[in-house]
Amino acid sequence: MAARSGAGRRARERVIRVGREVRFDAGRPARTGVPEIILAEGKSAGQLVALLRGLHRRRQGALISRISASQRRRLRGEMRHGLPLRFARRGSLARLAGDLGAPAIGGTAAIVSAGTADVRVADEAESILRALGIRTVVAHDVGVAGLHRLQRALLRLERARPSVYLVFAGREGALPTVLAGLVGAPVVGVPTSVGYGRGGRGEAALTAMLQSCAPIAVVNIDAAVPAALFAAKLVRRSLPR
Repeated sequence: MAARSGAGRRARERVIRVGREVRFDAGRPARTGVPEIILAEGKSAGQLVALLRGLHRRRQGALISRISASQRRRLRGEMRHGLPLRFARRGSLARLAGDLGAPAIGGTAAIVSAGTADVRVADEAESILRALGIRTVVAHDVGVAGLHRLQRALLRLERARPSVYLVFAGREGALPTVLAGLVGAPVVGVPTSVGYGRGGRGEAALTAMLQSCAPIAVVNIDAAVPAALFAAKLVRRSLPR
């Protein structure tokens, strides 16, 4: 029994060395149920390509977030030379073919954005959820400036019986609070860097969500990845075992 326990622990702690600068945590899915996601931001295009090439040689899949325009151009060139990448619709997130190490979760999550400017963050979270095997139902541009839009969208969203709502809003950030007062499933508020003047760039939205009078969870400004991974854990917990 001790030997099996030790082997299981080593599997959970498995680290893949990719060059001198990178230690990829391949044991994260076994420990946490969600894959490691590579943050492209702050990495040079060369570092990112070397990392993805190293993982591909080991048949290790990955999700890559916050890809810049220059990185995207370099990666598209690598795709022509056999690197198996697939970009999400708006290009800030990509999926490297191979094993993510985490089984498909199933279940349903709702993605709701207050305005069109919030969709770029919502799309990143939706792409991650879908990569993890979670069905998504979506309603965009249903903010509090026209509550009749939310009322119509909510009838459709509720029919899908989502286990969690991810709600993206900038400006005054009121939409997660309003929605949490109308639905029974957990609500995760994601403030976006939309707005100007005092409290702009998402600061007012973050503060408003933290002061919500309805029970919601809140992540940082534009934090699509933590929101999606937290939601994935909630969905997994909600499913029959």
